[in-house]
Amino acid sequence: MTLPKQLEGKLKFPVIAAPMFLVSGPDLVTACCLNGIAGTFPALNQRTTEGYAEWLLQINSTLEGKDHSPFGINLIVHKTNPRLAADLKVTVAHKVPIVITSLGAVSEVVDAVHSYGGLVFHDVTNMRHSEKAIEAGVDGLILVSAGAGGHAGTLHPFAFIKEIKNEFDTCVIQSGAISTGEQVLACRAAGADIAYIGTRFIATQESMADQEYKDMVVSARAEDIVYTPKVSGIPANFIRQSLESNGISLDEVSNPDIDLGKELDEAKAWKTIWSAGHGAGNIMDIPSVKELCESMKKEYNDRLFALQ
Repeated sequence: MTLPKQLEGKLKFPVIAAPMFLVSGPDLVTACCLNGIAGTFPALNQRTTEGYAEWLLQINSTLEGKDHSPFGINLIVHKTNPRLAADLKVTVAHKVPIVITSLGAVSEVVDAVHSYGGLVFHDVTNMRHSEKAIEAGVDGLILVSAGAGGHAGTLHPFAFIKEIKNEFDTCVIQSGAISTGEQVLACRAAGADIAYIGTRFIATQESMADQEYKDMVVSARAEDIVYTPKVSGIPANFIRQSLESNGISLDEVSNPDIDLGKELDEAKAWKTIWSAGHGAGNIMDIPSVKELCESMKKEYNDRLFALQ
């Protein structure tokens, strides 16, 4: 097991709730942290850097004096993010424990977070991106595998985990179709250190997602998840019913001659067309985070006991 020392004894259950655009906020983050897992949110879920700083103050105030797991934020490390420098400055000032970087592994960002003892985990979908992230000095790799919500890769998690572990001595956080405690255990058995769960937390009471979005996740099956670059310009998984409710047919998604990007900018795409991973097929209810964490821990322990 390759767990950074900053997480030893603090992450009570090996799960990070993934940062989800327009879904993750202070209520979801703090509920996760108070129930033994790491809660995270994208800095860009707040429209301004000032708003982002206010959320950090709110989260720290709620967690202060309580037994809790560390929280984290997601930074888009790409030239198209005009707020990166300002948001990074706020992140360092507030000493955010975990920083998840996407769309670019930059040593300067890693060094800034390391300056106060923070951790940097980086999203990867292939070995080339993994090598660049390790060169930049990250503390762990988030393997965004086939079946994950959002911008997912295409590699099977079992193959991806083993290849990474063979190549690098680093913390491995596994993403892709994880909704239950048994599946968290399966990730650990396959060699991952931490499970990275997104879709399951969309359908929770503390999620910022619209009720219609939560209900759609509950009703969706794995076969309803459509993998396409047509919506955001980068291959991602979206719920078929959501595409259809926005007037986009599966024929349009699969037709290479149709460019939906001309009609949808990035923010509108995620706001009106909803993403989910294959794990949606295992989601049957909309519990509180506390109820969900208790359920996952029980499933994990029951399955572990059954295998002994």
